[in-house]
Amino acid sequence: MPQWLGEILVEFWMVSGQMAPYLLFGFLMAGVLSVFVSPEFVERHLGGRGLWPIIKASAFGVPLPLCSCGVIPVAASIRRHGASRGATTAFLISTPQTGVDSIMTTLSLLGPVFAIYRPIAALISGAIGGAIVSATESDGELVSPTEKCSDPCCTTGEKPSSLHRVFTHGFVTLPRDIAKALLVGLVIAALISAFIPEGYFSGLVPPGPLQILVLMAVGVPIYICATASIPIAAGLILAGVSPGAAFALLMTGPATNAATVATIWKVMGKRTCFIYLGTMMGAAFIGGLILDQIVTAGQVQAAMHHGWMPMWIKSVAAVMLFGVLGAGAFFRPKEHHAHDEHASPDKETLNLTIKGMTCSHCADVVGRALQEQAGVQSVEVDLSAGRARLVGDELDQSALCKVIQELGYTAEVSDQEAGK
Repeated sequence: MPQWLGEILVEFWMVSGQMAPYLLFGFLMAGVLSVFVSPEFVERHLGGRGLWPIIKASAFGVPLPLCSCGVIPVAASIRRHGASRGATTAFLISTPQTGVDSIMTTLSLLGPVFAIYRPIAALISGAIGGAIVSATESDGELVSPTEKCSDPCCTTGEKPSSLHRVFTHGFVTLPRDIAKALLVGLVIAALISAFIPEGYFSGLVPPGPLQILVLMAVGVPIYICATASIPIAAGLILAGVSPGAAFALLMTGPATNAATVATIWKVMGKRTCFIYLGTMMGAAFIGGLILDQIVTAGQVQAAMHHGWMPMWIKSVAAVMLFGVLGAGAFFRPKEHHAHDEHASPDKETLNLTIKGMTCSHCADVVGRALQEQAGVQSVEVDLSAGRARLVGDELDQSALCKVIQELGYTAEVSDQEAGK
C-alpha cells in the first residue's frame, strides 16, 4: 500500500473513532426530540406577535437536526400554521446552523468551548434576524394554528411505540439524510490532515478579520452539512485556520448556500431574504472575531487530542457508525404519511410529481401539507422517486400543487385515476 494512502486511512479512522461515540449519542437524542417535539408542538408555541415567539422559534431551532434544505419546508409549514414572519425567520436562521447531533460532534472534535459557543450563536443570530424582520415586515392577519394531526401517532391502523419511533428516526431516518455528506466530510478532513502541513493556511492568510472573511466567502455560496462540516473545520484548524474563521465556515456553510437563498427569496420574499443573508453574514463575522478572543487555535487543538475513551471503544463505535451510515446511504424506503388502511376502493387517486425534495423532513412536510387539504383521505410520499400518491374525494389539482409550491418545491400532476 502506498504510504500516502496509508496516511489518509489512518487519519480517516482516527477522526471517525473520535466522533463516533458522540455522534451515535446525538442520533439517539435526535430521535427523542423527533418524538417529543412534534411539528404541532412547535406551531402551538410560535403563534402571535412580539419578541417572545421569536425567541422561542430560535430556541426550538437550535437542537433540531434539520439541514438547510429540510428547514425551509418546515419553516414554511409553521408559517402556514400561524407563526409570524419574524418567528419563521428566526427558525430559519438558527435551525440549520446546528442540531443535537452536530453539537455532540462539535464536542468530540473541537472541544467544549466550541460546542457551547455554536448553539448560543445560533440562538442569538436567530433572535436578531427574527426581530429585524418583525420590525420591518408586515404580517397582516395571522392564521390560526390547525389542530389536525398527521403524525404517526395520530394515523389509523397500528400505532408504533414511542421507543420504536425514537430509534427509527435517530438511527434510520437521520443517518439516511446525512450519510453521504458526512462520509465526504470525513474524507476531506483526512485529506487535509494527511497532505497539508500544520500552520499552512496561517502563512497564506494570517489569522484575523481577513481570514474570517475568506472562510465566509467559501461558506456562503456552497452547502456543507452542519455535522459533516465539523471534521473539515477540525482539519482546517490543524492546518492554521483560526477558531473564529472555522466558526464562520461552520455558520455560513450549512445555512447560506445559493439554493437555500433562492428558495427563501421565493417563499418568504426578497426583503426577508436580504435580512436572512445579512444576519447570517454579520453574525458569522462578529461571532468569529469574538471566538478568536475566547479561545486560541492551540487550545482547540489540545481539545482535539484530548480523549478519555479507550481506543477499542472508539473503534467499536466507529464500526457501528459506519454500519448505520451505510444502511442509510444505500437504502431509501418510501415515506408514508397518514395512510388510511380503510380507504374505499372507489375513491379518486391522484399522482403528483414533486421536484426539490432532498431529505426525509422534506417528505414529512409535503405529506402533512397534502393531508390537510380538503378531500384528501390518505397520502403516500416516495422521496426517492419524487412522487406523491393521494386518495380522496373531489381532489383539487391546482390547490394541491399550489400548497406544494408554497413550501418551495415544484409540483405537477403526473396522472389521475378515478375509481381505482
